[in-house]
Amino acid sequence: MIRKMLQSLGEYLLLMARTFQRPERMRMFLKQYYKEMMALGINSVGIVLLISLFIGAVICIQIKLNIQSAWMPSWVSGYTTREIMMLEFSSAIMCLILAGKVGSNIASEIGTMRITQQIDALDIMGVNSASYLILPKVAALVSFIPILVTFSVAAGIVGAYCTAYLANIITPADLTLGLQHSFTPWYFWMGVIKSLFFAFIIASVSSYYGYNVKGGSIEVGKASTSAVVSCSVLILFSDIFLTQLLS
Repeated sequence: MIRKMLQSLGEYLLLMARTFQRPERMRMFLKQYYKEMMALGINSVGIVLLISLFIGAVICIQIKLNIQSAWMPSWVSGYTTREIMMLEFSSAIMCLILAGKVGSNIASEIGTMRITQQIDALDIMGVNSASYLILPKVAALVSFIPILVTFSVAAGIVGAYCTAYLANIITPADLTLGLQHSFTPWYFWMGVIKSLFFAFIIASVSSYYGYNVKGGSIEVGKASTSAVVSCSVLILFSDIFLTQLLS
């Protein structure tokens, strides 16, 4: 098992070395980059907004009803909602969700190209298939992830206000006071920095599994599942390390 893990790590590093070579045609790279920006980034905005909206509302309700008491200040619910959204959900948990959506998409797309011999055709034509296929995906997801983090935090706060105005769980004044209490801008930037690493893990690891598919369509499905699982585990491990490093 250890031998297989080391072999996979070596193959991954070699693939990344090929991936980050300078593109042969910058115009073609930019075209692929904009395409992947739409497919991986902009098409993920909807699910990020929807999930963050409801999570922000649920966190606010849970804190208010089950944790906050008469001994705590009235702004605790808003303060806790803001901290959870900025520190963990909008970076780590959101990237775990994107690993399922984006990671499986990348692995299945590249894996299908492998079993249909499209990647072999690129190699025969003298094109660096790793750089042509993987580099735009990595660049697009890493460059767009700060926008998704910002949207996620904003949607979570909007969800908290929905509980204030629609469900009457907490007053808008108390919620606003909690959101403004002891605000530390570094917490937001810490989430953005962590998300950059997570985005790189999602794009590169999923591409590795898709690029090395062997067999038929069944293997593509297995590679897609393996990519999601591996990305999730790596995100969780790296989240512990990055949180300790950046705190």
